[in-house]
Amino acid sequence: MPARRVGRMQVGAVGLGAMLLSVRDRPDERQAITTLHTALDAGITLIDTADAYHLDAGDPGHNEILIAKALATYGGDTSGVLIATKGGHTRPPDGSWALDGSPGHLRRAVDLSLRRLGVEALGLYQFHRPDPGTPYVDSIGALKELCDAGKIRAAGISNADPAQIRLARSILGDRLVAVQNQFSPAFRTSLPELRLCEELGLAFLPWSPLGGIGRAGRLESEHAVFHEVAVELGVSAQRVCLAWMLALSPCVIPIPGVRRPQSVLDSARAATLSLSSAQLARLNATG
Repeated sequence: MPARRVGRMQVGAVGLGAMLLSVRDRPDERQAITTLHTALDAGITLIDTADAYHLDAGDPGHNEILIAKALATYGGDTSGVLIATKGGHTRPPDGSWALDGSPGHLRRAVDLSLRRLGVEALGLYQFHRPDPGTPYVDSIGALKELCDAGKIRAAGISNADPAQIRLARSILGDRLVAVQNQFSPAFRTSLPELRLCEELGLAFLPWSPLGGIGRAGRLESEHAVFHEVAVELGVSAQRVCLAWMLALSPCVIPIPGVRRPQSVLDSARAATLSLSSAQLARLNATG
């Protein structure tokens, strides 16, 4: 698979969002591990997770634990795999989503992620979402401290606007390597953040690139031009969507969420799908 860079590390041009393997309607563990192994076989070397990817407060860290099991049972070389995890979201007992960007919480979260993933340092740790109850500078300052302590090799931020990206860069310097924001055919308002990442040399990781939970299958009906181009090329609209994102900038590494091995294989093949300039113009014009 063609490679792209996240900081000093090369990864495949398409990553994998592992969230769907641990939240509502998740597959059983055997199928989930098979899906992760299929991703590794296909050359995917960036796997995105978070400590909050689980069902409720009684199921903490399910996704991180699952990924650790998949890597431990994989028969091939995993030394080039980058696990990108996140902290700052919490799951109260009712299974809802809450925020805690306090330095104390992030320090505890990193220690727990290290334990679940079974590593000495996290390859990429991302602040999941700004917390209105904590100054952003304090949250990012905690990431800097954790980098200084050797618990994080590289840092990222998620759901950030341009001002927050620049602030994080001023605090973290070159240790800030990635920004993860929502971006899809239906949600293009993060294009300024994508262009800023390109300017600053950061990786841009679109989350929900196919539209989000339950919407990937509706891509063809909701965005006709993606269906039209897919028919022209004899591939899925989902593959066209990811190839379109890759063509937007060399800093883009989409992380589609998957549940099934078949979806992994289709997503991975987007890295080698060529779109003509005319097709790209049509895809860029919609939205």
